[in-house]
Amino acid sequence: MPRFHPLEVTEIRKDTRDAVVVTLTPDPADAEAFAFTQGQYLTFRREFDGQELRRSYSVCAGLDDGTLQVGIKRVEGGAFSTWANEALRRGDRLEAMPPQGRFFTPIEPDAEKHYLAFAGGSGITPVLSILKTVLAREPKSRITLVYANRQLSSIMFREVLEDLKNSYLGRLSVIHILESEAQEIDLFTGRIDAEKMDLLFRLWIDAETVDTAFICGPEPMMLTIAERLRAHGLSDAQIKFELFASSQPGRAARPVSGVQAAATGNTCAVSVTLDGVTRAFSMPKDGTAVLDAALAAEMDAPFACKAGVCSTCRAKVVEGEVEMAVNHALEDYEVRAGYVLSCQCVPLSDNLVISYDE
Repeated sequence: MPRFHPLEVTEIRKDTRDAVVVTLTPDPADAEAFAFTQGQYLTFRREFDGQELRRSYSVCAGLDDGTLQVGIKRVEGGAFSTWANEALRRGDRLEAMPPQGRFFTPIEPDAEKHYLAFAGGSGITPVLSILKTVLAREPKSRITLVYANRQLSSIMFREVLEDLKNSYLGRLSVIHILESEAQEIDLFTGRIDAEKMDLLFRLWIDAETVDTAFICGPEPMMLTIAERLRAHGLSDAQIKFELFASSQPGRAARPVSGVQAAATGNTCAVSVTLDGVTRAFSMPKDGTAVLDAALAAEMDAPFACKAGVCSTCRAKVVEGEVEMAVNHALEDYEVRAGYVLSCQCVPLSDNLVISYDE
C-alpha cells in the first residue's frame, strides 16, 4: 500500500500569474518508488490550521525529461494551491505518495497512431506528460491537442507547447480555445460545448483516424466531450479521462463520527485488511462512507480527493454488499471484480470484509 515519503523542492518557477511548476527530488532510498508513467499524479499532504489536507497534482514531465515535476494552479479558496503558489520555496520538503493513476496507454515504439487530447486549464499537466513521452517514444504517432482556457495569459506551458510543435513538426497540432478572447477563427472562441465539438469534427479533426482520446479538465466539459466522442464513433475503450474534483472543498472536512448512529443498532460489522493487518470495527448504516469509518477507527487508510475521482482509496470487497455513490475512477471490469472506491461506498449488508491489499 502506498505510503508518504519526503520530497525536496529543488526548483520552483512561475508559469502563469496563478500557476507554478515545482521540481521535486526524492531521497535516494525512495528514487525507485517515484519512477512514474506518463499521465500519473502525486498525492501530497500538509497540515493547515491543525487539519491534514491532501491534494493530488499531476506530473507534467515526460519520461525522458530526467526529472519529477508537477504543475500547481491556484484555486480560489484552495488552501494547498494558494500556499504552493505564494509560500513554497526551494529547499522545502513535501510529503507525497508515490505516483498513481491510469491516465495513459502503453507506449508502443513501432505504433503509428493518432491521439486526440482535450485539456481544460490545469488539465494540461498530465496531458503534457503524455505528449512529451509519446512524441519521443512513438516516432510514427501524431497528436492533436485541443486546449481550452479563459484567456491567452492563463495558458499553462504555452512556450513548452510551442517548442514541442517546432521540435516535432507535423506530428503535434495544437488548437487553443479561448473563452473570453476573440480569435481570428470564430470556432476557437467561447466554451467547448456540443455544437463546437461537432464543428471541430466536421472542419478540423477526422474522428475516424483517432485511435485514443485523452480528456482532462472540469467535469461538465469532460462529460460533454466524451458524449460527442461517442457520437462520432469512438468507443468507451478509446476514451481515457482524468476528472477534476470540482466539488472538492478548500479545507479538510472533519472526520465523520458514528457514535450516535451506532447506538441505534442499525450497524455493520466491518473487517478491513491494510498492509497485512486486519482490524475489525462497527460502523453505522446511515450513509457514512467506509473510508470515513476506517479513519474514525484510527486506521491509516489511503485517500486523496474523497470525491470518487482519483482511485487512491481503491479496495476490494471480499464479503458483503456495498453501494457506491460516485465512481469516476474505476473501470467496469474492476467493479465487476469487486473493487470499490472506499470514500464513496456505504455498507448495505450487516457484515462487510474489505481489503486494501488486493
